[in-house]
Amino acid sequence: MRHLVCFIGLLFVSKASTLDFFVEEIGDFYDPRLGQDEEQGNIKTSGQSPPKLINRYERNRRSIFTADEVENEEVEVETGDGIHIHSYKVEARITSRFAHTTICSRVVNTAQHAQSVVFNVQIPKSAFISNFTMDVNGITFIGSVKEKTVARSLYAKARARGKAAGIVRTNSNDMEMFKTEVHVPEGSKIQFEIHYQGMMQRKLGVYEYNLNLQPGKLVPQFQVDVYIYEPKGIAFVRAPNFLGEHFEGLIKVTNSNQKAHVCFKPTLHQQRKCHNCSSTAVDGDFTVQYDVSRENNGGDLQVSNGYFVHFFAPINLSPLPKNIIFVIDVSGSMWGLKMKQTVQAMQTILDDLGHDDFFSIIDFNHNVRCWSDELVPATSIQTSEAKKYIQEIQPNGGTNINEALLRATHMLSNAMNYGVIDPRSVSMIILVSDGDPTVGEIKLSAIQKNVKKRMRDEFSLFSLGMGFDVDYDFLERIALENRGMAQRIYANQNASQQLKDFYQQVSSPLLRKILIEYPDEAVTDVTQNSFDKYFSGSELVVAGRVEPHGYSVLQSVITASSGTMDLSLQAVADVHELDEILALQKYVNPGFARQLWAYITVNQLLAERSLASTAAKKRKITQRIVSMALQHQFVTPMTAMLVESESGDERLLADSPKDPKQGCCSGGGSSVTGRKGSLTYNPPPWAQFPTAQPTALAQIGPSLVEALPNHITLVENDPHFIIHLPKSKQDICFNIDSEPGKILNLVSDPDLGVVVNGQLIGAKKLEETKMSTFFGTIAIYCKKQDMKVEISTEHISVTNGKYAHLFSWEETGNMTQNGVKISIKKDTHVTVSVNEKISFMVLLHRVWKKHPVNVDFLGVYTPHTNMFSPEVHGLLGQFFSEPEVKVFNVHPGSDPKKPEATMEVKGHKLAVTRGWQKDYRADKVYGTNVYCWFIHNSGKGFIDGHYKDYIVPHLDSFLQRP
Repeated sequence: MRHLVCFIGLLFVSKASTLDFFVEEIGDFYDPRLGQDEEQGNIKTSGQSPPKLINRYERNRRSIFTADEVENEEVEVETGDGIHIHSYKVEARITSRFAHTTICSRVVNTAQHAQSVVFNVQIPKSAFISNFTMDVNGITFIGSVKEKTVARSLYAKARARGKAAGIVRTNSNDMEMFKTEVHVPEGSKIQFEIHYQGMMQRKLGVYEYNLNLQPGKLVPQFQVDVYIYEPKGIAFVRAPNFLGEHFEGLIKVTNSNQKAHVCFKPTLHQQRKCHNCSSTAVDGDFTVQYDVSRENNGGDLQVSNGYFVHFFAPINLSPLPKNIIFVIDVSGSMWGLKMKQTVQAMQTILDDLGHDDFFSIIDFNHNVRCWSDELVPATSIQTSEAKKYIQEIQPNGGTNINEALLRATHMLSNAMNYGVIDPRSVSMIILVSDGDPTVGEIKLSAIQKNVKKRMRDEFSLFSLGMGFDVDYDFLERIALENRGMAQRIYANQNASQQLKDFYQQVSSPLLRKILIEYPDEAVTDVTQNSFDKYFSGSELVVAGRVEPHGYSVLQSVITASSGTMDLSLQAVADVHELDEILALQKYVNPGFARQLWAYITVNQLLAERSLASTAAKKRKITQRIVSMALQHQFVTPMTAMLVESESGDERLLADSPKDPKQGCCSGGGSSVTGRKGSLTYNPPPWAQFPTAQPTALAQIGPSLVEALPNHITLVENDPHFIIHLPKSKQDICFNIDSEPGKILNLVSDPDLGVVVNGQLIGAKKLEETKMSTFFGTIAIYCKKQDMKVEISTEHISVTNGKYAHLFSWEETGNMTQNGVKISIKKDTHVTVSVNEKISFMVLLHRVWKKHPVNVDFLGVYTPHTNMFSPEVHGLLGQFFSEPEVKVFNVHPGSDPKKPEATMEVKGHKLAVTRGWQKDYRADKVYGTNVYCWFIHNSGKGFIDGHYKDYIVPHLDSFLQRP
């Protein structure tokens, strides 16, 4: 449960000789290394005292440093890199649930050379950046929000003139990364300051504000202050210590009826990991939780500065009975941890159903199955049977979301038509899926239309997207359009608890058909005021403008249906009273009502825009969003923040584009679509494309050694073995001439319980009296995990105990089970890693089906960084304990392009020939040349024993050594 979360950090990296600025997207790295001289931003003004920052947006600007703190910057902490963080301050002012956060840090480069300083802030996706300033040696960079095309145009002009420029974009996680890097000369002083705003959302009866603190260094002036002001009173406030026992008792909470102050101000000594340590122990979550006092079930109506905000969260109401259908994706991509955590969550959720509730379960892959064809009462017998059913599910196949949802709506409709359920009950569908539709109706707009047509007004759809492979925008649209909401479940975290937490949020509906009304002549520009349901522990919020007609009070009327009756409630607020109170308070945001109204309005417009049926409607809504964002200085998907020096010479762009479908993480991954949905594939670093090889054969000898790329050990083609020896920087090659059907052991590690074997297949016919052989099947068996991955040119099978799963090369997916991760990239390769210690890649080679000789085959790649045990062996495995190799007597051979030499290895002197084989990681058609010394006679003298010693009886057989 994270409602307002912020990650803050400073990172210090390598030397630089110029002053460049850039801001980067977490998943879209951009580094415009610009500027080489003073005109391009190389500031030489070392040793200057930075003046007070200038900010043209005073409403977003307030100093969180006292005059004494600004002057007292001479406390030095030895860090070894010459970078000193003199101060690290966070201040949050929460006024009537609206939080304005300011983060400010002062840094000095005391080294005798230039260095880079990086300022990182992770901001909740629900919040809007409202300002950013940076001061470097007295040069101030100031932020202003502009329409995106305008900001980009100004940014592009700065780049075209060779000025320092950069960009920041959001990722599609619940957090977005704001990152600024500045390369500064010695003696430079830098100050970073960022502001963001957002509304606290009540979940399970709590508002929660969270900061992830990771300064990375000891800080003389380190302080976090959270000020809370709630006019109607604070019911409780607490600051659970998630920073560790080291800081037990250091988080101070003081509160009165309406105010609270939470402070965390560790001294240098308290920050140290140990008494003499120079590293900081500050690394974790700083959390503040609170709730407000509620006496009137009509809600808390507040009027301030010409705007009103109405918080509605009634208590002491009996829950409504509910009818709930769980629609669970059991396609192949849900296999492993996702399914396990879903099953765990469902065990708890089914136990939590009330005795008045009705339920059923629909699971779907390419087919749709119903545990029960009709809703049944949630008796202990029925829930026990349902739990048994859930436990026996084995994911496989495709994804037919359309039919599953239509089946669910049909089941609810039948129950209502035949009077099975209470007409005052709440009916809902909870969809859990991790992939896009791949079977049946796969057009998202058609599915959206079909579900909308079948969903009655009494029904709600809640969508839970597992991981980042699912089209979350689609799930959100289909939920919002059907009176529900969507939430992303992060599969790499505790997904089971996330599922249970979400269910808890919707498990206790208290009211239906809520309408909150105000006198027409008293208010304008009112946000959404009609709601389908209210759930226990949540809160409904309405805001708007108050007309200046001289009214002394504002009144509202709330109508709703509870379990046994229709309700009509009232709330009244004095128009002037709150402004008079706020004027007397410190650490409050007097403009909270205006900003909160703007915040809600912009978010509702963004939701409307995603559901707009025509391009004209979307353009009209976009214009309204831009107008609101510019007026209130919000960085939204339609606007951007231009950060520029006072002279306008240097510019940076803070950009918030449309949320990409994947965007889960940084790195060089590519997004591809398979039959089970769109999945993000991130190949391991060693599987990335190697650098180009030298082509001049004259580069034999030391010059060639220096030019070697990042080689790895591999087996390709007929089959050609390439053994990379990193210590001697040599690549050694040999072929194995065996027979089709034989199984060769490649890696055998009995201590780790891992074996890799390959079965040979023959070409279609003899060529020059010789039958070429290739690897047609590769098997990776993990004995301790009882997991076998068998990869052929036709399909990939995964066996775990008695369960078997079959995948084709036409799909992309990731599976994790007991520390074994299997990643399939469509028609390309499979990677298998075990406990993140060892990994293999199997590359698929397709040939022309009508080729008279060649057949499809597989290649095997494995990095020399694999952490095998000392007992590892096999045709490849034996070389992870690198033998000593000496090559001498290099002389021209019979082929002038292939010099010959003598190799001394394992007590043998072998005649070797210089040649090349192919690495197909970069180019699957032509490959990249790998220059190597070739061992003749199937590697005799280089491998231990004879190649026939490596023939094993089965694909999962370990090598039996004498």
